[in-house]
This record gives sequence, structure tokens and C-alpha cells, in this order.
Amino acid sequence: MRKAGILMPISSLPSPCGIGTLGAEARKFADFLAAAGQSCWQLLPVGPTSYGDSPYQSFSSFAGNPYFIDLDTLAEEGLLEPEEYQNLNWGDTPEYVDYGLMYVTRYPVLHKACGRLLAQERPDFAGFCREQRDWLEDYALFMALKDKHGGESWFAWPEGLRLRRAGALEQAREELAGEVAFWKAVQYLFFRQWRAFKTYVNRLGISIIGDLPIYVSGDSADVWANPDQFQLDEDGLPTEVAGCPPDAFTADGQLWGNPLFRWDRMAEEGYAWWLRRIAFQFQLYDTLRIDHFRGFDAYYAIPYGDKTAKNGQWRPGPGIDFFKAVNKALGKKDIIAEDLGFLTPSVRRLLRSSGYPGMKVLEFAFGSRDTGSDYLPHCYPQKCVVYAGTHDNDTIQGWIKHAPRKEAAFAKDYLRLSRREGYHWGMMRAAWSSPADLAVMQFQDVLGLGSEARMNIPSTLGNNWKWRALPGSFSGELAQRLYQEMRVYQRLPKPVKRKAKA
Repeated sequence: MRKAGILMPISSLPSPCGIGTLGAEARKFADFLAAAGQSCWQLLPVGPTSYGDSPYQSFSSFAGNPYFIDLDTLAEEGLLEPEEYQNLNWGDTPEYVDYGLMYVTRYPVLHKACGRLLAQERPDFAGFCREQRDWLEDYALFMALKDKHGGESWFAWPEGLRLRRAGALEQAREELAGEVAFWKAVQYLFFRQWRAFKTYVNRLGISIIGDLPIYVSGDSADVWANPDQFQLDEDGLPTEVAGCPPDAFTADGQLWGNPLFRWDRMAEEGYAWWLRRIAFQFQLYDTLRIDHFRGFDAYYAIPYGDKTAKNGQWRPGPGIDFFKAVNKALGKKDIIAEDLGFLTPSVRRLLRSSGYPGMKVLEFAFGSRDTGSDYLPHCYPQKCVVYAGTHDNDTIQGWIKHAPRKEAAFAKDYLRLSRREGYHWGMMRAAWSSPADLAVMQFQDVLGLGSEARMNIPSTLGNNWKWRALPGSFSGELAQRLYQEMRVYQRLPKPVKRKAKA
């Protein structure tokens, strides 16, 4: 069945409190998607962000982002008073998130809400802590210890805590019991709101596409609590880290810095840690996009401490055995493989063997008029997901303006783009009309915004992940125009069957 969706991060929703949340505006956007004939809402990772504010560098693979907790909902539940948050300074630019301001403003408010929550006898809170204890206990202690040590990476903690010696951990749990309880309460609030959000979205007939980074942040509860799963030395430091080799665009390559997995040990254990991670993601999402799929075929390992990626080496990944283990343990799941970049024959074989749809990006299609490109729409297989651009790309309008002149000219010619209509509509229409089973557009492109709305410029820090939609962006007129495009290109979802009221 042909489908369409929109990529819209939770952080990018409008909100008077500085960042998008799981509250009323999230429901409004879901209503907009339904009115616009969309089948899917794609998100960026929703974990708590660390240094650099990237959702791909999180303190946990399991925890939810405290910033996404809706404060109005907490007030409705009696956990906050309106004056405790409505009169605070949440920033002067509604188009962008001020993460520094978020950090110093949001947590004192959450402390008030969680203090009231913890003062009550709530069986559902105790039940949540029991159900999630496999990750929640370590995460809450990790965050409490980070606060105690002024936000320092766990690599710099005292040896007993760094190496998780039993006596040191027990003492920390006793000393920091109040803060540990706070971090558990924060997660309870997040996941309670998430369940309500997902239920609302799904009832409209819209599925949620999540995003799973292949790697985890070194400064995370994942690595601290599971050091045997990662390539670490006896002091807990990485021996090699992740990245990408130099290419025509980056002379030094990309140094991501994430610790690498011990795939040999993981295989011996039946990939148990990964299976828990993926199973948990499917409690949150209906479909899962796995980032950097090629890393399962071969991964680039860079010596720890290097300043560039030049000295890295390719090493074999787990290959198809990993995905066989996933299918055996979890059943056939709805997974999208992010297979972008330079693909070797072995990566292509792995994609075919997995059976997952890969990705196509229209902005990658116009580098060569003579030899053609797999990213040109007439070359697409049916089993793929097409994007005009992803969160790592410029918006359509920004790309047309800044792309090499020949590439932009080729795109205008091939796609018959019209400046009068708006280049974004012509490029999106090419995606919708393509053979791809699913076409996903960034909401910035639906709005026709320029480079000022770009979400991320890879390998840069300080000015990413900030864009937000302004109030009123989810207009009925825009929804109707999208609906007509979906009707023309046969991407309308099946009508939602609603149960009759008794």
C-alpha cells in the first residue's frame, strides 16, 4: 500500500515553554496529519540529550527526554501550579530552542512536580518502577551521580563508581536516594504522557516511525552499566571509537567518538542487550528506522584519542546473523534501514537478505547528469522509503539555493520545478509520484522554508536541533492541499474504523 508521512521532531512543535512537548500541540499536529491524508509521523530519537543537544547522543537508549513532558498536563493533574511555570523566561525566539535556557529552567519546575508526585501513594508509579527496573535503576543512579559530579562524564568519576564496585554503588544509592527517586519520577511522567500521545495518534490511523541510532553515547547509562558489551579497557575507557573515513567532502573524515560494540561477546550472548533495546523501541513506535545500517556489515574503528578519523580501519560487523536473531526473538518487525552513503556490494547483499526497505534521498540525485543516479525517482524500487531530504540535509528551498549550479539546474530540468509554485512543491511531488511504498517529507519543506529551518549540519556543534514551527503552522488550508496531493498519487490511508458508541 502506498503511504506518505511527515518528519516532525517533538522538539519542533510549537509551545509557550521553549520546546515542543507531548501535549496539546502534539495532538493538533496529529489532527493535521489525519486531515492531510498522511499515514505516518516520523520522529527523531526521543531520549534525553547530552552535550551538543543531539538526539543521537543520549544519556540512555531507554529513557525519555524530560524536556518533552508537557507542563500544562502536569498542572491539570495537580502536580504544578500555573504560576510556577507560565511566567518563567522560556526564550525570546519561538522559532528556535534555547537549550541552555532549557537546562537551567526546566529541571527546577520538574523538581516541584516530582516532589508532589513522590509525596503521594501512587501504585502505578511503583508498578512502573518494577516493570522498568532493568534499565531504570541504573539510569536514575547514573543521572543522580552526574548531578553530584557537576555533569562530568562518568569516565572522570572516582574509580569505585567508574568501575561499578558494589560498595561504592550501594553507598551512592543511600546518599542520593532523593535524587534517584526524582529521576525515576521524571521517567514515569514522560512515559505516562507518551502512552497517551501514542494512543491518540494511533486512533487517528497514523503510525509512529521512530529512529534508533546504531551507536550509543559514551557518556551514557548504557555504557556505564554494561561495560562488557563495549570495547573498553580495564579503566573503562574506549580502545577504539566510531566514525567515518575521509571522503571527497570531509578530508579528515568524521570522528563521532562513540564506543564500539563487542560484537563477538554480543553474539555469544545471543545479542541479548540489543534485543532488549529493539524490543523496548517497539513499545514506543510502530515502525523503527535503524540509523547507519551499513555498520552492521562493517564498521569504521578509530583509535581512541585521535583528533581525526584518518587512522581508522574497517572491521567486520555481525552481518545477517544479527537480524536473524532479531526476527527469531521478536518476530518480523517493521524496520527501515538507513542505507545512505557509499554502499559496498556486501552492504547491498545484507539489505536484500534482511528484507528491509532502504532509503532514497532526492537531494542526492543530481550530482551527475551523464551517469545517472540510484536516487533519481525513475530508478526507485517499490520497496523503499523516499525523502526529499532528511534531518541531516538542507531544506529543499535551501538546497536549491546553495547546491552547485549544475546540480540545481539538473533538478529543475528533471523535476520541471516552478519558482512561481515553489520549488518545494515540485520536489515533494516527485517523491509522492515515485514508485516508493512510503514517501516522507520534512515539515520544514511542507512549509517551504529555507536554510534557516535546517535541523542539522553533520560534524558541527552549537547551532543544530533548534528549529521549531510557529503557532498556526498546522493550517486547514495546508492540510487540504496535502490531502489533494495524496489523492492524486494514491497515498491516502484507508479510512479509520471507529467503534460505535454504546
